[in-house]
Amino acid sequence: MATAAPGTVALALRDVSKTFGQVVALRSGSLTVTAGSIHALVGENGAGKSTMVKIIAGLYRADSGSYELFGEPVDFRTTAEAKDAGVAVIYQEPTLFPDLSVTENLFMGRQPRNRFGRIDRKAMDTEARALFARLGVVIDPERPADGLSIADQQIIEIAKAISLDARVLIMDEPTAALSGVEVERLMTIARALRDEGRALVFISHRFDEVFSLCDTITVMRDGSYVSTDRIEDVTVEDVVRRLVGREVGNLYPKQDAEIGEVVLEIEGLTRAGVFHDVDLQVRRGEIVGLAGLVGAGRSEIMQAAFGVDPYDSGTVKVAGKVVPPNDPAAAIRLGLALVPEDRRKHGLVLESTLTQNITMAIRRRLSRGGLLTSGAENATARDWAARLEVKASTLDTLAGTLSGGNQQKVVLAKWLSTQPDVLIVDEPTRGIDVGTKAEVHRLLSTLAGEGLAVVMISSELPEVLGMADRVVVVHEGRITAELSRDEATPEAVMFAATNTAAATDTAATSTSAATSTHGASA
Repeated sequence: MATAAPGTVALALRDVSKTFGQVVALRSGSLTVTAGSIHALVGENGAGKSTMVKIIAGLYRADSGSYELFGEPVDFRTTAEAKDAGVAVIYQEPTLFPDLSVTENLFMGRQPRNRFGRIDRKAMDTEARALFARLGVVIDPERPADGLSIADQQIIEIAKAISLDARVLIMDEPTAALSGVEVERLMTIARALRDEGRALVFISHRFDEVFSLCDTITVMRDGSYVSTDRIEDVTVEDVVRRLVGREVGNLYPKQDAEIGEVVLEIEGLTRAGVFHDVDLQVRRGEIVGLAGLVGAGRSEIMQAAFGVDPYDSGTVKVAGKVVPPNDPAAAIRLGLALVPEDRRKHGLVLESTLTQNITMAIRRRLSRGGLLTSGAENATARDWAARLEVKASTLDTLAGTLSGGNQQKVVLAKWLSTQPDVLIVDEPTRGIDVGTKAEVHRLLSTLAGEGLAVVMISSELPEVLGMADRVVVVHEGRITAELSRDEATPEAVMFAATNTAAATDTAATSTSAATSTHGASA
């Protein structure tokens, strides 16, 4: 199955629709992608992107509209039919078999056989090494898939697609969990695949990546097609207006807040091989941004402070009271709340309702005489769902059916209902659309204005710089800089995140200044 000549229409969907009972998932989706190009598909959560991808991949069948692949009408009934026709989807979180080797995952269900009818492992290994060499990456084909980074798992899925001679590759939020170096490696591979004449669809909420990688961009809103343009003919502002159908305003609506007394105090927190001698203070009304490269130990520090992970030495205090180690329940009682990085795995029970998720952490508090009434639960859930503007038909809606942005709002509602003194949010806007990002940022700023202490862990530097009153930078488990809002430039943060020589001076100066400030205020 040879690749088509550049410019050939590889994929064409016109006015495609899909409903599930009374729910309209896709009203009128259209997408035209040419061979030898990278085509961005963008839209807010709930815009219909995922439904359209599943129709392309054969997971769903459209109710109406047309679908053509290289000029031929298609109506795939299974994902296998789509794969056989040259369509491959690379998801944000690939689903490899962890106990099998990389090679076994690559050739699952289609292992070559030798003349004796046995699986030809040597042939598989040789082809696997050739595929990785072609992609310019080093992955041991014999190692187990268990323990591989998300980035390497995605590379394996891409290698599998190439081995199947896929001519249309759809990358669905592929960079959401990757570091900067991993993102650049993935982009290099995407450009190489484009130059081979393959057609790529790139789905992302990160406009810097879209504008640096893609040739064309299609915008969707509310389940319908909005526009398609050459990337050089539009600006980020143009795209955002089309995405949300309105002016979003300031993406980082940081309001001034009165900074009060120290409420979270971490002293000498250490876990061998993970983080070392961490000192951190957070005050009421303050948003502290925890910055650093992926794997620097930011999440691990705050998970230990909350009691989810163990630590070897050090103390954690909230409002002067010591938080016992390894005891999240005690941390919650003392006023700590943690919104985890992975909302689907650790923040929500997807099979439970909005009401059950929002009240999960306070059910004992809502009980009377050991009994929990649905009236008390519903009243609390209704109040928080309204305050955070959760979009759902009823409070009985299952959390797993919500868009990513609304799931994040439910997780925030769950922890805010505990009425904490300190809110720790880990990657608060990962994988959510620009409109909801602005809403989450506005909420965090409002909460800080009401006196809440906020610790925000984020891999998006503009988010850290836009929202934080103070930026604390972590490198290999150690704090290397503490910067005021005025001092926190992209260069200063990145120097500290990589612990270069320039960062040492910055860290020493800013930490000294911060210590002096704390002493004067205490």
